[in-house]
Amino acid sequence: MDTAGELFEKHRAALSAAAYRMLGSRADADDVLQEAWLRWSRVDHGSVADPGAYLFRLVTRQAIDELRRIRARREVPADDDRPDGPAADSPAGPRPVDTVAAGLLVVLEALSPTERAVFLLHDVFGFSHAEIAVIVGRTERAVQQMAYRARRHVRARRPRFRPTPGEHRATTERFLAAAALGGDLVGYGRACATSSA
Repeated sequence: MDTAGELFEKHRAALSAAAYRMLGSRADADDVLQEAWLRWSRVDHGSVADPGAYLFRLVTRQAIDELRRIRARREVPADDDRPDGPAADSPAGPRPVDTVAAGLLVVLEALSPTERAVFLLHDVFGFSHAEIAVIVGRTERAVQQMAYRARRHVRARRPRFRPTPGEHRATTERFLAAAALGGDLVGYGRACATSSA
């Protein structure tokens, strides 16, 4: 049986890529992986049925927490007493939270509620098709097919739905709340499947 370190190393490249996609910074992604490793090293690994999915969810939640910290740092008032001001340490380009919101808008426009639940739970949070089938009340085979179609819709970027700005904002807030450590991802998936959550 693989040790905790071997299991982590087996998935490191995919975990690092996921963190980088969410954060847009290699240094921030490395910090997230380091924190994920520390948390993983304290877990009872014998109780983890699917280490890959567990690690993926752990890294995703750590990245969401990092996005929240980044946003909080950027909300420092402009008249603070740092000599170079808060804008000087802001990297060029969109903020990571804005990137998450933009990604969720594509998902909202491309996918039906159940497709959205399947896509986010599988491709973002690493749930297995079997786990998602229980959450959304479909067969595992139906979930596999829905995941495949959802990825095609998202890649095509052809809007099928027209969410309002309020729906987009609410979806982003719910996503961030669910993805934070301690958030209810299962409840979020069920809400996605039955509404415009």
